[in-house]
Amino acid sequence: MNYTPKDYAKIAYEALEDKKGINIKVLDISNVSVIADYFIIASGSNTNQVQALADNVEEELSKAGAVCKQIEGYNTANWILLDFNDIIVHVFNQEDRIFYDLERIWKDGKVIETFE
Repeated sequence: MNYTPKDYAKIAYEALEDKKGINIKVLDISNVSVIADYFIIASGSNTNQVQALADNVEEELSKAGAVCKQIEGYNTANWILLDFNDIIVHVFNQEDRIFYDLERIWKDGKVIETFE
Protein backbone atom coordinates (compact mmCIF):
# COMPACT_ATOMS: atom_id res chain seq x y z
CA MET A 1 0.00 0.00 0.00
CA ASN A 2 1.18 3.52 -0.77
CA TYR A 3 0.76 5.64 2.31
CA THR A 4 0.26 9.40 2.17
CA PRO A 5 1.74 11.75 4.77
CA LYS A 6 -1.76 11.99 6.27
CA ASP A 7 -1.87 8.18 6.59
CA TYR A 8 1.46 8.25 8.40
CA ALA A 9 0.20 11.02 10.67
CA LYS A 10 -2.81 8.88 11.57
CA ILE A 11 -0.59 5.88 12.31
CA ALA A 12 1.63 8.04 14.55
CA TYR A 13 -1.43 9.47 16.31
CA GLU A 14 -2.80 5.99 16.98
CA ALA A 15 0.59 4.77 18.22
CA LEU A 16 0.71 7.65 20.70
CA GLU A 17 -2.88 7.06 21.75
CA ASP A 18 -2.17 3.35 22.23
CA LYS A 19 0.52 4.16 24.82
CA LYS A 20 -1.68 6.75 26.57
CA GLY A 21 0.02 9.86 25.22
CA ILE A 22 -1.22 13.05 26.84
CA ASN A 23 -2.84 15.88 24.86
CA ILE A 24 -1.96 14.56 21.38
CA LYS A 25 -2.13 17.25 18.70
CA VAL A 26 -1.74 16.90 14.96
CA LEU A 27 -0.88 20.05 13.03
CA ASP A 28 -1.04 20.27 9.25
CA ILE A 29 1.86 22.62 8.49
CA SER A 30 2.01 21.88 4.76
CA ASN A 31 0.84 25.40 3.87
CA VAL A 32 3.18 27.20 6.26
CA SER A 33 6.46 25.28 5.98
CA VAL A 34 8.50 23.14 3.62
CA ILE A 35 10.14 21.09 6.39
CA ALA A 36 7.19 18.70 6.76
CA ASP A 37 3.49 18.26 6.13
CA TYR A 38 2.53 17.32 9.70
CA PHE A 39 3.74 17.90 13.22
CA ILE A 40 2.43 15.46 15.81
CA ILE A 41 2.92 16.64 19.39
CA ALA A 42 2.30 14.63 22.55
CA SER A 43 3.39 14.43 26.16
CA GLY A 44 4.28 11.66 28.54
CA SER A 45 4.06 11.75 32.31
CA ASN A 46 7.59 10.44 32.95
CA THR A 47 10.83 9.48 31.19
CA ASN A 48 9.79 5.87 30.66
CA GLN A 49 6.47 6.84 29.10
CA VAL A 50 8.08 9.45 26.83
CA GLN A 51 10.49 6.80 25.55
CA ALA A 52 7.71 4.21 25.20
CA LEU A 53 5.65 6.68 23.17
CA ALA A 54 8.58 7.36 20.84
CA ASP A 55 9.37 3.64 20.55
CA ASN A 56 5.78 2.79 19.62
CA VAL A 57 5.61 5.54 16.98
CA GLU A 58 8.88 4.35 15.43
CA GLU A 59 7.75 0.73 15.46
CA GLU A 60 4.30 1.35 13.96
CA LEU A 61 5.53 3.73 11.27
CA SER A 62 8.34 1.32 10.37
CA LYS A 63 5.76 -1.45 9.91
CA ALA A 64 3.99 0.87 7.44
CA GLY A 65 7.24 1.42 5.53
CA ALA A 66 8.16 4.86 6.84
CA VAL A 67 11.85 5.49 7.35
CA CYS A 68 12.97 7.51 10.35
CA LYS A 69 15.66 9.93 9.16
CA GLN A 70 16.67 11.05 12.60
CA ILE A 71 15.87 10.71 16.29
CA GLU A 72 16.99 13.38 18.74
CA GLY A 73 16.74 13.54 22.52
CA TYR A 74 15.96 9.89 23.23
CA ASN A 75 18.41 9.43 26.12
CA THR A 76 17.27 12.44 28.13
CA ALA A 77 13.61 11.98 27.09
CA ASN A 78 12.73 15.60 27.83
CA TRP A 79 11.86 16.17 24.15
CA ILE A 80 12.22 13.35 21.65
CA LEU A 81 12.01 14.35 18.01
CA LEU A 82 11.40 11.70 15.36
CA ASP A 83 11.85 12.90 11.78
CA PHE A 84 10.03 10.85 9.13
CA ASN A 85 10.46 13.44 6.34
CA ASP A 86 6.81 14.37 5.77
CA ILE A 87 5.86 14.04 9.41
CA ILE A 88 7.77 15.07 12.49
CA VAL A 89 6.76 13.64 15.85
CA HIS A 90 7.56 15.55 19.04
CA VAL A 91 7.20 13.68 22.33
CA PHE A 92 7.74 15.84 25.41
CA ASN A 93 7.73 15.55 29.14
CA GLN A 94 4.97 17.82 30.38
CA GLU A 95 7.19 20.63 31.68
CA ASP A 96 9.23 20.99 28.48
CA ARG A 97 6.11 20.92 26.33
CA ILE A 98 4.76 23.92 28.21
CA PHE A 99 8.13 25.69 28.01
CA TYR A 100 8.67 25.21 24.25
CA ASP A 101 4.96 25.62 23.37
CA LEU A 102 5.20 24.39 19.77
CA GLU A 103 1.45 24.78 19.35
CA ARG A 104 1.85 28.54 19.77
CA ILE A 105 4.92 28.75 17.54
CA TRP A 106 3.15 26.79 14.78
CA LYS A 107 -0.28 28.35 15.33
CA ASP A 108 -0.59 29.06 11.59
CA GLY A 109 -0.81 25.30 11.02
CA LYS A 110 -4.23 23.68 10.86
CA VAL A 111 -5.18 21.47 13.80
CA ILE A 112 -6.44 18.09 12.57
CA GLU A 113 -9.30 17.02 14.85
CA THR A 114 -10.16 13.69 13.23
CA PHE A 115 -8.85 11.42 10.51
CA GLU A 116 -11.25 10.24 7.82
